[in-house]
Amino acid sequence: MARGFAYLVGIIDVYSRWLLAWRLSNSMDTRFCLDALEEALERYGQPEIFNSDQGSQFTSHALTSVLEARNIRISMDGKGSWRDNVFIERFWWSLKYEHVYLHAYDDLHVAREGIGSYIEYYNHDRRHSSLDKLTPVQAYEQKSPNAAAAAPIPAGLASGPAPLGSW
Repeated sequence: MARGFAYLVGIIDVYSRWLLAWRLSNSMDTRFCLDALEEALERYGQPEIFNSDQGSQFTSHALTSVLEARNIRISMDGKGSWRDNVFIERFWWSLKYEHVYLHAYDDLHVAREGIGSYIEYYNHDRRHSSLDKLTPVQAYEQKSPNAAAAAPIPAGLASGPAPLGSW
């Protein structure tokens, strides 16, 4: 941000790279992460595993209790081990270099709109070489032919916060 910091959390389906839910906040509290998790669970169903880094938002009782109540296995990255969460880390790289660095956001509202537009593009129009040039939505639908008729239920989710101000 031109002044101050903003923090972004994203929840991604590991198989298809579909960014299922996200939130932008001006503080690193747990609430914005919990809101994104609850949206992903409500809209897309329950994964087998939820992977995250060891940030205080993800180790908080508020967030882990939601996962435990649904019998979702919790997986956390080792300290400094970016490879454990490579899918969301790759998304952060794409977002930074394809969008954030090109815009100088002055306020959170404008940043939220711009990032939301990029995420729509990323999910529905941006082809991924690792998905045989499919978009994340196409990759999911190819995996699950009934996806258009029912809400997608990802096998595994990964998440992590990214401080926009330090990109």
